[in-house]
Amino acid sequence: MSALKRFFKDTIIYGIAAVLPRVINFLLVRIHTDALPASNYAENTNFYIWIALFTVVITFGMETAFFRFYKAEEKKDAIISTSFISVFVAAIIFVAIAFSFSGFFTNLFDFSQNPMQFKLFIGILAIDAVSVVPFAYLRAANRPIKYTAIKMINVGIIVAINLVFLKFIPEFKASGKYIPEFLNTLFESTSIVNFIFIANLFGSAASLILLLPFLLKFKWHFNGVLFKKMLIYSWPIAVAGIAYVINENLDKFLIGQMMDKTAMGIYSACYKLAIFMNLYIMAFRLGAEPFFFNHSDHKDARETYARILNYFIIVGALVFVGIVVFLDFIKQLFINQQYWDAIAIVPIVLLANLFLGIYHNLSVWYKLTDKTRYGMLFSIIGAVITVIINVALIPVIGYIASAWATLFAYGSMMVLSYFIGDKQYPVPYDLKKSGSYLLVSIVLSFISFTYFRENYFVSILLVFVFAMLIFWNEKKELLAMIKR
Repeated sequence: MSALKRFFKDTIIYGIAAVLPRVINFLLVRIHTDALPASNYAENTNFYIWIALFTVVITFGMETAFFRFYKAEEKKDAIISTSFISVFVAAIIFVAIAFSFSGFFTNLFDFSQNPMQFKLFIGILAIDAVSVVPFAYLRAANRPIKYTAIKMINVGIIVAINLVFLKFIPEFKASGKYIPEFLNTLFESTSIVNFIFIANLFGSAASLILLLPFLLKFKWHFNGVLFKKMLIYSWPIAVAGIAYVINENLDKFLIGQMMDKTAMGIYSACYKLAIFMNLYIMAFRLGAEPFFFNHSDHKDARETYARILNYFIIVGALVFVGIVVFLDFIKQLFINQQYWDAIAIVPIVLLANLFLGIYHNLSVWYKLTDKTRYGMLFSIIGAVITVIINVALIPVIGYIASAWATLFAYGSMMVLSYFIGDKQYPVPYDLKKSGSYLLVSIVLSFISFTYFRENYFVSILLVFVFAMLIFWNEKKELLAMIKR
């Protein structure tokens, strides 16, 4: 099997594992926006902003370091046990600190009006952090079926609890239908937004339990020398991860502070519509990260990386245009009408996330050359841009400023990574061809959203012409790859 075909196979398998649970979770957005006013939806957003930040802190880049050292390390037990123990100890330390200073953290996280959220936060954070290395092992060991099964069980539990407490029980109470006493008591005594977090806690706990058999079969030994090497590699990734969380979430936090919680909830709900691009990028990364490391010693590695970027841009451009064309139809399916005011941010955020995906593709150079400090530098620059634009423009033009901030931040990171990477680890990217696909997708999306909204005949025609143009340019290589 050719390297590209193997890469696409891995991406599809892990993509299913990543995409299906997230698609199902995304479908809950409609239930959440139906059940919660925008101010309560902002609580949900705030909760997961802090989860994202502290997950990066506790795991400190160990997932990427695991992939970097897994292939090179002959004693697989050492890499697995050292990675897991280091993250486990970090999680224990964080839990101890958090409970010791619970008052401080409750106020910091804005949980003072709903103290139960603090306990749920600690539980979800600790369990998810501890699960990072076992999930990474399943990917590195090429166990996609197990990985997918556990992810699906996790999301099944989350969906079930959300449906019961945010949809069925409120509907049953409104229509006077019978509800078991213990469920009614639980529902009445708990803030409705907390059921989203309770569902997450039970799903995460189930995942960790199912991962335990894989952990128990290894010989447990902490290798201090190996840990130091991994830490040198991982800490810049951790800093970059923190900067990424800032890029991805500071906008929502600042909207809540500089405008109000209702605006924060509306913006966050519309931002969720960018998930279709995020799902594509996630599927790509799950297949790409192990592939890039495993393929790095091949003679044609750089040419392969260039071709992968070209195909990534092709698919990403089609996803971008397709979502923009059908955006007004999609919004009716997935979010309540009270949240539609911020729909104009979606095309901007979609393009921003496409830039981020290209950046992840380009980042192969600093990961393979162990120069992860550059990833840290790019992310910090992106975070600074995010802060400056949001603080300066939210009071002037509102939450649309946050969408533009995200676009400029990720665009800057993409451009910097390309030019610096071209000097450090040259890859023969076909900028003329890939760039033309990207530019055409931007122009078509602008035309469709500005002049032909809900005119699906014209918009679909534009997408079809774009797809045919791509096929005409790529047909030789596509047919050759299929025949291999």
